[in-house]
Amino acid sequence: MSSLVTLTFLVLLGNQQPDAFAPRIDLIPEQYRGADGKYKPLRTKLVIPDVARDKVICFCLYTTHRGVLKLNTQLYPLKPGESRSVHLEIEQGQGFRRVSTGEVDTEGWSHVFRVEGWKDDKPATYRVIHPGGASYTGTIRANPVGKNEIVVGNLSCNSNLDRNERSDLIANLKALDPDLLFFAGDQSYDHKEHLAAWLLFGRQFGDIIRDRPTVTIPDDHDVGHPNVWGAGGKKSLHPNGADGGYMMPAAYVNMVQRQQCGHLPDPVDPGPVAQGIGVYFTALNVGGIDFAILEDRKWKPGPLGLVDVRGPRPDHVTDPKLDPKSLDVPEATLLGDRQLRFLSGWAKDWRGTTMKCVLSQSPFCGAAHLHGPKQDRVIADLDCNGWPQSGRDAALREIRKGFAFMMAGDQHLATVVRHGVNEWGDSGWQFTSPSIWNLYGRAWAPLEKNTRPFPGSPLPAAGDFQDGLGNRITVAAYANPSPANYQAAGFGLVRFNKPTRQITMECWPRFVDVTKPGATQFPGWPLTITQEDNYGRRALAWLPTLETGFTDPVIQVVDETTSEVVYTLRIRGSTWQPKAFRAGPHTLRVEGQDGTVLEFKGVLATLKENLSVLRTGK
Repeated sequence: MSSLVTLTFLVLLGNQQPDAFAPRIDLIPEQYRGADGKYKPLRTKLVIPDVARDKVICFCLYTTHRGVLKLNTQLYPLKPGESRSVHLEIEQGQGFRRVSTGEVDTEGWSHVFRVEGWKDDKPATYRVIHPGGASYTGTIRANPVGKNEIVVGNLSCNSNLDRNERSDLIANLKALDPDLLFFAGDQSYDHKEHLAAWLLFGRQFGDIIRDRPTVTIPDDHDVGHPNVWGAGGKKSLHPNGADGGYMMPAAYVNMVQRQQCGHLPDPVDPGPVAQGIGVYFTALNVGGIDFAILEDRKWKPGPLGLVDVRGPRPDHVTDPKLDPKSLDVPEATLLGDRQLRFLSGWAKDWRGTTMKCVLSQSPFCGAAHLHGPKQDRVIADLDCNGWPQSGRDAALREIRKGFAFMMAGDQHLATVVRHGVNEWGDSGWQFTSPSIWNLYGRAWAPLEKNTRPFPGSPLPAAGDFQDGLGNRITVAAYANPSPANYQAAGFGLVRFNKPTRQITMECWPRFVDVTKPGATQFPGWPLTITQEDNYGRRALAWLPTLETGFTDPVIQVVDETTSEVVYTLRIRGSTWQPKAFRAGPHTLRVEGQDGTVLEFKGVLATLKENLSVLRTGK
């Protein structure tokens, strides 16, 4: 494990065991308390309320990116005879002015406004108007490029076993004031009723979404699946979708994507997949943090008929004698060629960027052993991004070339994992968020002895392991479910500190008041790493120390033997020594913040300590 990793852990109170952690509860509203004083979830039928006609606009989501504002307006169903038009007005100190008018899509009742030439250097107030008398206002924030720390909320899995408001989450998020919200999937668990569930999500979270950029990406339950393997968009013919493809009609899938992703920046490669199902993978820059937004389900094949797991379910390996290598078949892909090409280009592009982060639905490993209400032991789960293993490794190799951090959801189990491809820790770090409300508990509980424990962790099973698919993972933190912690429901927060290049992960239980002294996170958090920890591969050779004469330039290293870009990074300061993974000639490119690019070919990487200095100058 890298010596660069710096860790901050909570001290457990008394002799309390980590897996029995019970947070201090402060934020359960009186109306949601049961007779025992505990939180009482609301389990009721999902309905679309018949709202007053001046309330037909439910909520709005937006992003701004490279001069384009996209704002997604979600309405309640309009009645016959009501106007289908909506208007967007903007106010920036000189009164509201109308900037766009559009027609509501009657399949899903949403509309995406697109405003080009957007100047993001100052905030604006927006107002969406429906001619029937409804209006909805919010704030479009200025791009926080001048902030030293960019804060991101990390949430997922909004179970339909509780339809209450999310007042504790809203209060805490307002107090922490993230610059970006990321909902990693399963905003809806009502498989065939996405419109009604999406409107409920808007009532639950609209008050925090309305005034900050938000990324929402759909996962399996959003598109009507228990698990989804998109298989390039084909139609699934199996009752549970395990043969790959989509069970719901393409029009339904496109409606879900339009409602959840229509406000994201334009897809980088917009061609649809089979059945005309659209794509949304793209990039978003907020305050100098460059986010790659992935679709890790869309191209992945279904396991049924492709691999034999020798178990009652086609996606759960329960036989400990099964060789996981037999599941890594050449026909299986993960991200697909189009997204791998996107990641390759994205890792090299550092325009306006200080640090990078990948947003995906699921983590690139299987960090759960116990599943479901009976906590059945599962050797490997083919729903996770640890399968197929070769596809997982291909994704991590591209991601680490940009020293990118990773965030995900899906697992109903908060974890922090450092991935390894050929060795433990040779790739990046990933923070998987806890469930907003947990309907299917999972737990990290390896049977193997922990022979390489994670330094300083209070958690007994934190350390170096292989998941059930043979992937190397360093589990630095995990939040197992228990009745005392409401099945480990909560939310994550990530702080990107640009001056120090540190990344701090926080994991907060539900109903804890983060503003009160002594408020406790889950054991194992907070945890802090550095940007360079996201490419932990050991150096096999060293290039000369660079004295660039620039402040925080971008350095790109190219292996001249293979013509491969080894990695690209905006360094901190002006002096830095690049590592290499092969002795021999390399090309070094140095780009200053003024756009000046200097290139040096034939620079030798040496196996022994390289004491030479290359002064690039301006």
